[in-house]
Amino acid sequence: MSNKLTLTTKVITAVCSVALFISIFTPLWKIELTAPQYPEGLILKIYPDKIGGNVDVINGLNHYIGMRTLHTEDFFEFVILPWLIGTIAFFGILTLIINRRWFFMAWMAFFTLFGITAMFDFYRWEYNYGHNLDHSAAIQVPGMYYQPPLIGYKKLLNFGAYSIPDLGGWIFIGVAIILIVALVVELRHVVDIKKLSILKKASATTLVVFTMTACVSGPEPIRTGVDACDFCKMTIADKKFSSELLTKKGKLYKFDDVHCLTSFSKSGKLGQGDIDKLWFTDFTSPNNFISFQEAVLLKDETLHSPMGGNVAAFTNKEKLNNFNKDRSGQVVTWEQIQQ
Repeated sequence: MSNKLTLTTKVITAVCSVALFISIFTPLWKIELTAPQYPEGLILKIYPDKIGGNVDVINGLNHYIGMRTLHTEDFFEFVILPWLIGTIAFFGILTLIINRRWFFMAWMAFFTLFGITAMFDFYRWEYNYGHNLDHSAAIQVPGMYYQPPLIGYKKLLNFGAYSIPDLGGWIFIGVAIILIVALVVELRHVVDIKKLSILKKASATTLVVFTMTACVSGPEPIRTGVDACDFCKMTIADKKFSSELLTKKGKLYKFDDVHCLTSFSKSGKLGQGDIDKLWFTDFTSPNNFISFQEAVLLKDETLHSPMGGNVAAFTNKEKLNNFNKDRSGQVVTWEQIQQ
């Protein structure tokens, strides 16, 4: 059996090598920050050789909460990262020249190890900057840290931090996906169909597990006195009336009152097609959440919710009726509330 690469793998290898060379000159990652005082948002871009974006503004804000300022020269990674990416791309070209399956496997292992190490280093960098704070800073919140999310959305005081790959990062993800295709093509020549079928199932399971763990998929616990409503910007003091909305991009919004939720949904900031999931806090058990499809809603002016929405959510009609037996509240639907 020949140990030479198939034509498909050669084409994929050539495309991946060129793409990796291009990624050296593009931003790999970005962190977008949104807050009421910055309606257009702030952005931090991570290039292979530098930090870009609104660095000076972000450094000014970091000073108030005790975070270290960001400077390209403080990171040795920016010295070696372009060379590492270039080396990986060069080994791709070398794979074409050597034209042996074992060398392709070694190149793919090198690429995978680099990706894992890079993400771990990025997490370590975020952790250090978010946790090692200056205790003499002007703004101090006990127990509060400012580590941005590795990927996805996270609330940091009155700022929302949205961390996603930029062009270079998407190039790396694309390269990883098509290299897996090339790996399957090569494995078809060295393992029998039954073993390949098992491998495909294992790969699919791994991909599903990774996807589920990498993205925000459920509601986050609401921290009273810390989390702020994403519409009225007031600190959430009573979570019995709160709710959360998750977009299809994985960004999570928190609200202290159904009035803020409905006002936000009507603001035009999100389209109906952008909303993935919606939860209400269980009025009788505020640490639990109920999906809007399952929640039973009661509107009663005597509830006195923070922003006057005066709507409470229950897991079933029995609990609602028990609460409402000495009241004159009205059972309503989510559709009615939105009107």
